[in-house]
Amino acid sequence: MSAIGFIGLGNMGSHMAANLVKAGHDVKGFDVVTSNVDTFVSAGGSASGSVGEASAGVDMVITMLPAGKHVRDVYTGSDGILAHAAPGTLLIDSSTIDVASARAVADAAHKADMHMIDAPVSGGVGGAEAGTLTFMVGGSDETFEKARPVLEAMGKNIFHAGGAGNGQAAKICNNMILGISMIGVCEAFVLAEQLGLDHQKLFDISSTASGQCWSLTTYCPVPGPIPTTPANSGYKPGFSAGMMLKDLKLAQEAAQASDAATPLGAQAAAIYALFDAAGHTDTDFSGIIKLLRGKA
Repeated sequence: MSAIGFIGLGNMGSHMAANLVKAGHDVKGFDVVTSNVDTFVSAGGSASGSVGEASAGVDMVITMLPAGKHVRDVYTGSDGILAHAAPGTLLIDSSTIDVASARAVADAAHKADMHMIDAPVSGGVGGAEAGTLTFMVGGSDETFEKARPVLEAMGKNIFHAGGAGNGQAAKICNNMILGISMIGVCEAFVLAEQLGLDHQKLFDISSTASGQCWSLTTYCPVPGPIPTTPANSGYKPGFSAGMMLKDLKLAQEAAQASDAATPLGAQAAAIYALFDAAGHTDTDFSGIIKLLRGKA
């Protein structure tokens, strides 16, 4: 078993770190929100008082942070991970950030004689809690294999996407697909409502026809067909609209930087921006159906 420092104990990180504790690892956690650390301690972890404390004397450090600027600061700041972790430490960043930041931090880690992968996740809070996350990993073959056992304690599907930054590339491409498809599914249900077609009837037909997709068959945006989806609990987030907007913006930044045509991705980002501006940052992203109904 490994000694692990875990930095970022929010909605996702708290469950990921708890699963590492359940797997028998010695995990010490840090978060700027003190109550998050207290919750982690109650789950069997140890508390650290700073990034430096969480990074010292461990075999690996895992981070789950909001954005690229936070990742850069936490890793490369004067009191950051690279200043406190020992040479040879394995570093895993599971934040969803821009590709450029991921590659810049990986380069800084390499120069500090540490091994790093970017390993963003898919699966939401439910997947984090159940330990069934999908990890999309960027980094060297050797570092990927070193990280695989600990990733398997937190996730079900572990994919090596290529070199540094490619995990982030895979994540933003995947979530652009998700954002676009969720809007399409919601549009279909809104049209069905206007035409007098029952939700369950549309679900039964489309879930076995050419319209079937994850946004319909696993995360259906209307109450009823899939009882466990956020649509059945007032769109309490598993994955918030604000987080979806963040990922769609990252995809658009990457598209512009690489001269890739993503017209539907751009439109999806604009639609989620409207929903976010209407006060729905913390509504589940499937709640975009409210905007399409004109009720946001």
